[in-house]
Amino acid sequence: MMMLTLAVTSAQAAKSKVLTSPNGKIVVELQTDKGQLGYTVKCDNKVAYTIDGISLKVDQLTLPVGTPKAGKTVHVVKSFKPAVPLKFSTITEDYNETTIAVGAGSSVLLRVMNNGVAYRFVLNKKGNVEVFDDVFRLTPAEGFTIHRQTAPDHFNTSYEEAYRSSSMEEWAGSDRKMSTLPLLMSGADDVQLLIGESDVDDYPHQFLHIDGGAIVPRYPKAPVKWEPRGDRGEQITEEAPFIAKTNGQRALPWRWIAVTDSKGIIEQTLPVQLARRSVLKDESWIKPGQFSWEWWNGAAPFGPDVDFKAGCNYETYCYFADFAAKFGVDYILLDEGWAKSTRDPFHGNDGLRLPELIQYCNAKGVKIVLWLPWLTVEQNLDQLFKTYAEWGIPAVKIDFMDHADQWMTNFYKRVVQEAAKYKILVDFHGAFTPSGLEYEYPNLISYEGVLGLEQMGGCLPKNTVFLPFIRNAVGAADFTPGGMNNMQPQQYSARRPNSGAQGTRAFQMALYVVLESGVQMLADNPTRYYQNEDCTRYIASVPTTWDETRALEAKAGEYVVVAKRKGSKWFIGGITGESPRDFQLKLDFLGDGSHRMTAFKDGVNADYQAMHYNKVEQEVNSTSVINVHMAKNGGWAAVIE
Repeated sequence: MMMLTLAVTSAQAAKSKVLTSPNGKIVVELQTDKGQLGYTVKCDNKVAYTIDGISLKVDQLTLPVGTPKAGKTVHVVKSFKPAVPLKFSTITEDYNETTIAVGAGSSVLLRVMNNGVAYRFVLNKKGNVEVFDDVFRLTPAEGFTIHRQTAPDHFNTSYEEAYRSSSMEEWAGSDRKMSTLPLLMSGADDVQLLIGESDVDDYPHQFLHIDGGAIVPRYPKAPVKWEPRGDRGEQITEEAPFIAKTNGQRALPWRWIAVTDSKGIIEQTLPVQLARRSVLKDESWIKPGQFSWEWWNGAAPFGPDVDFKAGCNYETYCYFADFAAKFGVDYILLDEGWAKSTRDPFHGNDGLRLPELIQYCNAKGVKIVLWLPWLTVEQNLDQLFKTYAEWGIPAVKIDFMDHADQWMTNFYKRVVQEAAKYKILVDFHGAFTPSGLEYEYPNLISYEGVLGLEQMGGCLPKNTVFLPFIRNAVGAADFTPGGMNNMQPQQYSARRPNSGAQGTRAFQMALYVVLESGVQMLADNPTRYYQNEDCTRYIASVPTTWDETRALEAKAGEYVVVAKRKGSKWFIGGITGESPRDFQLKLDFLGDGSHRMTAFKDGVNADYQAMHYNKVEQEVNSTSVINVHMAKNGGWAAVIE
C-alpha cells in the first residue's frame, strides 16, 4: 500500500470556510452559524446543491452545540486493493478533509473528493448513547430530475420497486413520498448527483423523504420486541423511541453525494473508499464466480437426454452440475425446495440425496450453494456454518430480510462474521442496499435489493438501464441475468418453467459486463444454454471481478456502454432502453498490436424478434473505431483478446 498525507492548513482557508477538491472542480462553502451547520456545493462554479440543518440528537443533547468551528484541512492521497474488485483492482483516494468541532467533544468530518462530498459525525461520549435523530435538509439547484425507488412509510421493503422519475414538485405531490437509497438527481449539462451512505454499522439504514422543497432523511426505529411470522419473516411488536442505541465513542455512517457526470457515475468508487477495510487476515478462500440457478427456470430441464423426473432432486442437480462443469461455471445454487422443511437447514428433501450430490459435484469441480430464509439462519446460527463447512458447502444465499433497522443491520454482520469463521461466502437476497459491510467482510459476496430478472414481466429494460447509475453504482447487485427466451416488452408472455427475459438476446448478454456483482447467476435452463452454445460460452467467459473499468458512452437512465479489463482481455457491454442507439466506439484503450474481437450484436429484426442476434469476429487495434447499433431495449457485447 502507498500512502502520502500532507497537511495544507492555512489561516486563510479556515477564515473563508471554503474547501475545494484536490482538482479544484468542486468547491464547498461552509455555513457555521451559531447552532447551525451546513454547506453549499459548487461544481465548475455553478451551485449543485445545498445541505443545511445538519444535526444529531443524541441522548438529551442536540449537536451542534454553540458555533461549529472548522479546523485545519488535510490533503490525503492513498491507494488500496479491495478483496473483491468490482471496478478496479487498485483504488486511489485523493481528498481534502477538515474536522469541525460541534460541541460536547464531538465533531463532524467533512471530506471533499474530486467527484463528491461526504460528511460524518464522530462521537466522544462514555458508555452507550441513544440516537434519536440524524438529520439534514438537502436542496438541489433548480432543474434537477429526481430518479428514486419508492418505499412504504413503515420501512418494510425488499428494495425491488421500479424507479420513478420526476421533478421535486412532482415528488412532493406523489402518493409515495419515501425513497430508498441510493437516489439519483440529473441536472443540466449532464450534472449527476448520486446520494448514498457508507460504513453503516450498528445503525439503521437511511431513507429519504420529500419535505416541501427539500429532501430529508428518515430512519426506522430500533425494534424492542418482535415475533416470528411464518418461516421467513417477523412482526415488530414494540419499537424504541430512538433509532439506535450504540457505543458513544464511534464514528457514525458517512453521508455522501457524488457530483459528476453520467460516465463518472459508472466509474466512481466513493462507497468503497468510505467503507472500512477488510478485517479478514486471510482472503485467499474468497472466490467470486458464476452460479447456475434453478429457481427461475423451475428446475425443469427438457433436453433429449433428460430421462428423469425433473425437480429439486438428485438427478436434476446432477444435470445442472454437468452443465456447470462443461462451461466452467463455479457453483450451482439449490434454491427453495432443496430442504425437507424451510425451517430445517440440516436435512435435504427425500429425493435430494445431499451427501451423494455433494460428492458428485466435487468430482465435477463444481460447488453447491444452499438457499435459506433469514429466520432459519437466525434460529440456527450457532451450528449452521460449522455444519455446512463440514459438508463442504462454500456459500449460502439468505433471503427475505426486508427490514433495515439497527437490529437487522447487526444481523447481517453477525451472519457474515460467523460465516467467515468457516470460510463460507454469503449472498444476501431480499436485502437492503450495500453500505460497506461487504468490504469489512468481503465474504459478503453480493446483495439483491434490486428489481431483477426474477420479476420477469415486471423487469423492463427501461428500468434496468437505470441500475448502473443508481443501485449498482453503490455496490454488488445480484440481478440474476442470462435469459435465453428473449422478448420485446410488447410481445412479452412467459412464466415458469418457460421463463422469459425482456429485451434482446444481446441485451441479456451485455448485462454480464455492465452489471457488477461478485455473484453472477446464469438464470436460465441448462437445456436452453446448450441450445445457444455460442452465447453461453461468451457468458461463461465473463469475469465477475475486474482490474479496470471505463465508461465509453453513458447517459443516466437511457444507455451505457462500458469496457472492463481482466488481465489482458477487454470485455465491452452496452445496453439501451426504449430508444435504439448508434455509437462509434474508439478502442484507444487497447495495447499495442493486433487484437481479435468477438462481438454479439442485435440482429436487424431484434426490435420485433428479440432473440435475433449476429455474431461477428474481426481484427482490431488501438486506432480502430467500431460502429455499434443497439435496437430498442437492445444491447451489444464483445470480448477483445
